[in-house]
Amino acid sequence: MNRNLLRTLTLSLLAGSALPAQTADDRLHNDWAYLARYREANAALAPTDTRVVFLGDSITENWARMDEKFFETNAYIGRGISGQTTPQMLVRFRADVIDLKPKAVLILAGTNDIAGNTGPSSLEMIEANLMSMSELARANGIRVALASVLPAFDYAWKPGLKPAPKISALNDWIKQYANSTGATYVDFYTPMADSRGGMKAALSGDGVHPNLAGYAIMDPLAEKAIAEALSK
Repeated sequence: MNRNLLRTLTLSLLAGSALPAQTADDRLHNDWAYLARYREANAALAPTDTRVVFLGDSITENWARMDEKFFETNAYIGRGISGQTTPQMLVRFRADVIDLKPKAVLILAGTNDIAGNTGPSSLEMIEANLMSMSELARANGIRVALASVLPAFDYAWKPGLKPAPKISALNDWIKQYANSTGATYVDFYTPMADSRGGMKAALSGDGVHPNLAGYAIMDPLAEKAIAEALSK
């Protein structure tokens, strides 16, 4: 892969981020999975028996930032990184999940894979990464909640991909996989989708990232799913 293509992929990955191009370029070559993003925050965490980690992309990163009280009240730790895909999350799964010794992890991932943020990705590739993260969690005594991908009719940073059918198919697989492995499935998709398979206009400013009204729908669903996962 030539340098120009690598640079293009990285800038696409960081769509919506305020990071300058040079920083994106540096990260591509020096910290592709962005392991440095939460290194200091992870080291500063105090021991606890009630920790739950939320792993994801910008949807999770924004959730922890915009809905801070929800996370603080429930001892939830947000480990979302804007633009990330499932292979990147898999690389940092030990540092940002396992090493924090949580009771449970909620994984919300896949939409950036469908957008091709780190290159073309089939549904089977996404599924394999979700399986690997789930297996790592279970092997380390961490309960798993697998979230549906949120609805999206189009991606502003990469228009024309028609992601809605792929998202629906991936969610069908996530639900089936969760049920077959004893994980908990979190259905954010159904209450947030419109008739086209996009996100309801009142819940998002760009059709991909929830606003506070969107997170208000997600909060109780996540809380219920985590309680269910912890009871298993």
